[in-house]
Amino acid sequence: MTEKKQLAWGYLAATATLMMWSGFSLISRLGGKSVLTPYDIFALRLITASAILLPFIGSMPRRAWADRRLWILTCLCSLIYCPIAYTGFKYAPAAHGGILFPGLQPFLISALAWLISGTRPTRIRSIGLSLIGSGIVCAAMPYLTEWSPDYAFGDLLMFISSCLWALYGFFAARWNYSPWTLTRAIAFGSAIVYLPIYWYFLPKEISNAPTSMILIQAAFQGISATILAMLTYLKSLQLLGPERTASFLALVPVVIGVLAVPLLDEPLTPWLGAGIVLVSLGSYVASKTRLG
Repeated sequence: MTEKKQLAWGYLAATATLMMWSGFSLISRLGGKSVLTPYDIFALRLITASAILLPFIGSMPRRAWADRRLWILTCLCSLIYCPIAYTGFKYAPAAHGGILFPGLQPFLISALAWLISGTRPTRIRSIGLSLIGSGIVCAAMPYLTEWSPDYAFGDLLMFISSCLWALYGFFAARWNYSPWTLTRAIAFGSAIVYLPIYWYFLPKEISNAPTSMILIQAAFQGISATILAMLTYLKSLQLLGPERTASFLALVPVVIGVLAVPLLDEPLTPWLGAGIVLVSLGSYVASKTRLG
């Protein structure tokens, strides 16, 4: 595959991921404001994904269940990440999640690459990161006056989740599993470990939730977030690398801000407009590095 074609397919996968990650913050916040517990939402996610992927369990690599690296990745992006992230959405708005999850990824990924691999960001990438950071601050400005103890707790949980995801993205790219193998391993591995714990020990409110909310969470979390977004994200990592992918996905808080205009009747503020311009420009500049 030529570099031009690799870039085209990589950005196509990243764009699909961008839209689904934006939906993740909005739908997760919707679930967080409902009677469902974070444990219910994670259970719905795993039950749906496992049921859909069940016909493909027999074609898993033989040694997948004994692969220590696969279990590490499963813990980072699912077993530990999801309960913490969903709890964060119980306390803080979707816009906070958009800023603290994908918004921080370019900086966290670059920090990990520097600390673990000794790869310092190039000058042009540093300029791009500065623009992204400035844009995220602009997009966040309307929310900085909404501080409360609940928001602070939710934001802390979201920040922890963002760090876990950055570790996952870095090691997933480094260990280079096929997206299809890794998606199935994470879904089945998480279900095997989590669902018995959920059934016997964790608080549940699923019987009190409206059927519509259960179906929305099951469909989006199980199909879009666990299967489709995982496949497109891993494919973009494979084709673009973790740093370029993270820079592009920093557009998520901007997309959430724009979607909030028609969906939540929120105004397109000058702060958001400035954020759109700066993050878009920063993502473009930060991607101007060689593939490798």
